[in-house]
Amino acid sequence: MEKLFVQEVPEIYDGLIEIKSSSRDPGSRAKICVKAVDTSLDPVGACVGMRGSRVQAVVNELQGEKIDIVNWSEDPAILVSNALSPAEVQRVNVDAERKKLDVILTEENLSKTIGRRGQNVRLATKLLNYEINIMTDAEDSERRQIEFKEKTENFVKNLELDETLGQLLVAEGFSTIDDIKDCLVEDLTKIEGIEEDTAKALIERSKEFHQKDQEDTSQRIKDLGLEESLINLKGLTPGMLVTLGEQKILKLEDFFC
Repeated sequence: MEKLFVQEVPEIYDGLIEIKSSSRDPGSRAKICVKAVDTSLDPVGACVGMRGSRVQAVVNELQGEKIDIVNWSEDPAILVSNALSPAEVQRVNVDAERKKLDVILTEENLSKTIGRRGQNVRLATKLLNYEINIMTDAEDSERRQIEFKEKTENFVKNLELDETLGQLLVAEGFSTIDDIKDCLVEDLTKIEGIEEDTAKALIERSKEFHQKDQEDTSQRIKDLGLEESLINLKGLTPGMLVTLGEQKILKLEDFFC
């Protein structure tokens, strides 16, 4: 399909428009993501052509396969909104580290976004190389409440705080104990209700918990009997190593099997 667009769209052939990615359900539907190298060009319009002539030529070659042309963006939230069009997306929560996108929309847009037998969201997932979770506003609200409760309980239990202080920290954007450990006293005292002594105590408790957690994880890795070459493999965190050990992946050759 990409080669057909190169053939039919002179701007792509000349390097003025770049094909960033594509995905297909052969014989049914496809998506292609394009970016204008020459910013004066409309990449989608150029690929569609006058009265749809260019894209229609590609469709004819693919025996009538429906093609969605998606305008590329550096911002994953904008890109996924473009990829799921014509569904209207309310907002997108981006987790770039884990390459996950939570797409929130109204109940009315749900079936349109997912597509027949999940085709629309499946093609968008391949196109972006992100995991895409589709949810309604009500589902997102319920999930946020659960996350808020879990984060609060983590602070209350492991830092020995009262629930009100735990809730305050979560409300102010602190998600993990490491978030508190790595911040400055001044960052915490900016929060109404947290005095300097409390801020210092919070940071100290967070550091103590982190240290103990590191020691416990190291001991757990040792007890699992992981091979030294696997432990030293670049990119694996202690948490990942524990998971591998629990799955009985103890040697480097087991990891690459």
